[in-house]
Amino acid sequence: MLKRLLDYNEGEEFDLVLMVKNSQLRQDKRGKHYLLMQLADSSGSIRANYWQAQAEDASRFNAGTVVEASGMIEDYHNHDQIKLFSIHPVSPDDQVDLSQLVATAPEKPAEIEKEIKDFVAQIDNKNWHDLVDFLLKKWSSRFFAYPAGKSNHHAYKGGLAFHTLTMLKDARGLADNYPAVNRSLLYAGCILHDMGKVLELSGPVATQYTAEGNLVGHLVLIDEQLMLAAQELKIDLVSEDLLLLRHMVLSHHGRYEYGSPKLPALLEAELLHRIDDLDAAVNAITTELSTTKPGEFTPPLMSQDGRRYYRPRQER
Repeated sequence: MLKRLLDYNEGEEFDLVLMVKNSQLRQDKRGKHYLLMQLADSSGSIRANYWQAQAEDASRFNAGTVVEASGMIEDYHNHDQIKLFSIHPVSPDDQVDLSQLVATAPEKPAEIEKEIKDFVAQIDNKNWHDLVDFLLKKWSSRFFAYPAGKSNHHAYKGGLAFHTLTMLKDARGLADNYPAVNRSLLYAGCILHDMGKVLELSGPVATQYTAEGNLVGHLVLIDEQLMLAAQELKIDLVSEDLLLLRHMVLSHHGRYEYGSPKLPALLEAELLHRIDDLDAAVNAITTELSTTKPGEFTPPLMSQDGRRYYRPRQER
């Protein structure tokens, strides 16, 4: 079986075709430039330093560049790092299977899509159902392929849909446990809350923020899409149904300092915010723990206020 990047252990050498996930030109203590990179394939990514870099190397090895790299996995503060022996861009003429270089969701796309559509069918309110169904069909090709973020959580192909499905499963449990919850509104909010990322992000390969993403952001973008869909479906633009659904997506970040234009003012909006925050946190933590040695701590997680998490020696 062909070994992938994360299959190599500390001290093992490799020669692989990889993708530059991101790179930053930095200076060391002596004022010399180097590139801090994340090299990746479908198994995940590992940090690497390209020493004695020149300014032009930043563009030679920018995000999305396919490279042939040889090196060795070494320990850096109890975490894997690549010691590079050589690295150079792969020629555009070479036939490279990009699917082998991009991490994907842990569940098959067709299964994720089917499960999400099963939840759509359970939305009883006709206006909410029609709006969700309309927008899911409109953005289907992007929604089921895009990541949920550039780097923080679910940052892999299909991550947006997988994040949505996980949230829906959490929402189902909460709705089962708390009879006061409007299940249809919560399901609709879960499906729509991050759909604006199909416009905010560039796609699953070398993900970047688009001009719309930088200037407007996914909360406002999906609110705009909701209004356009309501016009298309001839839904009253001042109806309470539309107002409640707009509030769900506009308040789901939960706090002004997190970029939310409104604070949650519905039970379902409060739950949506907490479910979203929970799933993002669990994904970020488990992703780091998966590459942390048993008995060691993860590096500081910026998404979790710089906290480090311990991986027990004895696991289930």
